[in-house]
Amino acid sequence: MKLTIIKLCLAGVMVVSVCSCEEGFLDQVPDDRLTEADVFINKNNTEMFLANIYANIPDEMAQRFVTTGNGHGNSGPWTGGSDEAEYAPWSTVPNEINIGNWNANSSWVETFWRRYYQGIRNATYFMANVDKCVPCREPLVNQYKAEARALRALYYYYLMRMFGPVILLGDEVVPPDAGLEDVVLPRSSFDECVDYVVSEMDAAAQALPNAPAGLSSYGRMTRSIMLAMKQEVLLMAASPLFNGNTDYAELKNIDGKQLIPQDYSPAKWQRAAEAAKAYINEFVPTYHDLYRKNDAGGNFSAFLSCRDVVLDSWNTEWIFGRPGSDVTTRQYDMTPYHSGALDVSRGGGGLGVTQKMVDAYFMANGTSPVLGYNDDGTPIVNPASGYLTTGTSSFRAPDDTQARTIYNQWVNREPRFYVGITYDGRLWINPNTPGLITYTRKTGNSGASQSQWDFSPTGYIARKNMIVGDRGVGGRALVLYRLANVYLNYAEALNEYDPGNPEIVNYLNKIRDRAGIPGYGDEPEVPIPASQEEMREAIRKERRVEFAFESVRWFDTRRWKIAEETDNGAQYGLDINSDPPNFYNVVRFETRVFEKKHYLFPIPLDETLINNLLVQNTGWSAN
Repeated sequence: MKLTIIKLCLAGVMVVSVCSCEEGFLDQVPDDRLTEADVFINKNNTEMFLANIYANIPDEMAQRFVTTGNGHGNSGPWTGGSDEAEYAPWSTVPNEINIGNWNANSSWVETFWRRYYQGIRNATYFMANVDKCVPCREPLVNQYKAEARALRALYYYYLMRMFGPVILLGDEVVPPDAGLEDVVLPRSSFDECVDYVVSEMDAAAQALPNAPAGLSSYGRMTRSIMLAMKQEVLLMAASPLFNGNTDYAELKNIDGKQLIPQDYSPAKWQRAAEAAKAYINEFVPTYHDLYRKNDAGGNFSAFLSCRDVVLDSWNTEWIFGRPGSDVTTRQYDMTPYHSGALDVSRGGGGLGVTQKMVDAYFMANGTSPVLGYNDDGTPIVNPASGYLTTGTSSFRAPDDTQARTIYNQWVNREPRFYVGITYDGRLWINPNTPGLITYTRKTGNSGASQSQWDFSPTGYIARKNMIVGDRGVGGRALVLYRLANVYLNYAEALNEYDPGNPEIVNYLNKIRDRAGIPGYGDEPEVPIPASQEEMREAIRKERRVEFAFESVRWFDTRRWKIAEETDNGAQYGLDINSDPPNFYNVVRFETRVFEKKHYLFPIPLDETLINNLLVQNTGWSAN
């Protein structure tokens, strides 16, 4: 095989790399014959090389442009490609996913595979060579190695949740003169991948600080991050997609090796629960706790707590975050068009929220508003909720200055609803344009008649993580994982292997208490779920609301194997081509396509052509 020398700029460090003339996941293996003198000669260059490995951490604020964003980006289609939302037509990849128009030859599928393996390879190379940085000294070298090891494990996890079983490269640094026969490898089984990644996370955690040493260390790998990600890996492994899923009975290597376990194991749920509980015991409240915020009067505010937990960078709830993110892109997507308003409050408003996501939020009394749906998409209302789908009322939202006449459906909802949703008649969030009201109806200032492209396709616009100020102000961090994730992971795993354990309700209610709604068992209208199945549904509902628009729902519906129902068929919103009262009608805006093969990404076609040991995922074409 012919090898070609190329140059790759790594965070300001010019590193010479090697790639095959047939590019695949082994592109850009650093050439130690040429990089030692340049990279490891001093501490600054060494740290810049390590920073380049960090750059593969996804920038999920740039999801309209999948695989872009700051650094290497790796932003996914998770929000607009799930049942939470729909991007306006100017976003291509999420909308292509929603209609099933993607395959093993889609360039963005290959980009994820290549970039994460690039991070894995560079981490391995760094670990093997960082000792050559004499000025770095031993304690710092050990920390650098642990950070690289942690990042390598993290990128394997990201690959696994997209592609399932992957190729494990281990600690071997691929030599620059390796032939194709030396790098053709089969996929490891999913359980092998889990065990390897968990062991690597445990090993990295042993050598990492418990928490960031100071402001300059925010975003760097810590023991806290690694053990949080460990329990996330174990939860994934315990879930129906990978735990005894017979849909993948034929997914085998060419030697017959089964890649996804066919036998269900309740012990995997126990392992996930124990990892989450161990995390809580070690880190709460010494290092992390649920974020709570008081209002100007000194009283606890559920609304401010739920709004600012993602805005107040590096607060006590944040476990893992990205210091730099493309927040201005997401803020443009969440800022309505606001025809005639100042530019600081004018955006595209194209991240539209689905009607079912709107219905998922609880009422102020803690009840679910909807029990199900009719064939035409209209809701079957829970009579205990007080949810109304007709008429209007005068109501003051938590962040408004006065009461306004709005559709009854949006009245008396829980605080997280007002954090998450911009609806017709809502006061805009920017105090620099006081009194600006958003109208998403057809002839409203943010309606379909105002612009060819810049309007919500559903009549609702996502609001969570929107800056309280000018939309173009950036420079803030992005939370990728927080303590609430651990709490609800623990409740879910515990319910699957030890239903009825009182800890389940305890941790579920911690989330509800911070959200300002009654916990299960606190009020007659919100009884404790009576069975394992009812508790499972309660936990899933809580996750859907608590982590709305935080890139969680996509993976939840897939690991639970419910995406064939949630992400398939008709999706509904308001009638954006009308003004009230017809504007309030629930109408179909899209018919989505989700097939069984869509639970996992296809292995990129070029990879399977280069590597004859790399079998394709079930349902996707092998050529």
